[in-house]
Amino acid sequence: MDDPLQRSSTQGLAHGGCKDTRVSHPERIVPDETSPGIVALHLKRYEFARAYCGGAAVLDAGCGVGYGSAYLAEVAVRVLGVDVSEEAIVYARSRYAKLNLEYVIADLLALDLPDSSFDVATSFETIEHVEDVEGYLGQIARVLRPEGTFIVSTPRVDETTRAPENPFHRVELSRGDFEAVLRTRFEEVELYGQRRLQTARHALLQRMDVLDLRKRLPVLRRASRLVGTAPMAEVTLEGIAIERDGIERSTELVAVCRRPRA
Repeated sequence: MDDPLQRSSTQGLAHGGCKDTRVSHPERIVPDETSPGIVALHLKRYEFARAYCGGAAVLDAGCGVGYGSAYLAEVAVRVLGVDVSEEAIVYARSRYAKLNLEYVIADLLALDLPDSSFDVATSFETIEHVEDVEGYLGQIARVLRPEGTFIVSTPRVDETTRAPENPFHRVELSRGDFEAVLRTRFEEVELYGQRRLQTARHALLQRMDVLDLRKRLPVLRRASRLVGTAPMAEVTLEGIAIERDGIERSTELVAVCRRPRA
């Protein structure tokens, strides 16, 4: 049976495929059921965003099961987490409740929220699931205050595609196209790259793996420890970087967008 907590966080996409596909492309992180390293990869973006959320009214667009919204609520005045999945919101309300945190079922293309009502909006690994990217960004820009900040992430790809390998993605944007579409709705856009920190020896071995054996033979992934890098399942927040330098080596793009256009 399809697990509702493994559906897309933005458009309610039923996976419908085989179990192996869901494992290959996990679209819903449930920390209580996920290895610490994978959780850290996702939570790192929320850690990055917390620096902008102190004392702020925050919208977490595509909040999933709510762990990130709760993390931001530790420093924000109030946080609203929205997601189209009823199952995810029910889970979030039961598992990550806080007095200054509310979870609401909502379509990101038609947010029933007042104009200029938030200081900060976050939306991580969401834009690639949306058919109407411009409409989605328009909604985010509308609910932000004039000096508001939008922090958004997406997987880094070399070329934009509307036929991604991941069956749950509608579009994957190149660095240039990601920045360009964000600039249609925000006057200022700063790009960062997220990557797992590795030793030089580990990075060299990855470059030498032209046959992509690591994906085919899981035992080779665990061998990273031998070259000084923790296995993915054991990565901590300190083992991940979000920085402006070396974006070409990143696995995800993170953008900080300011001054929304009306």
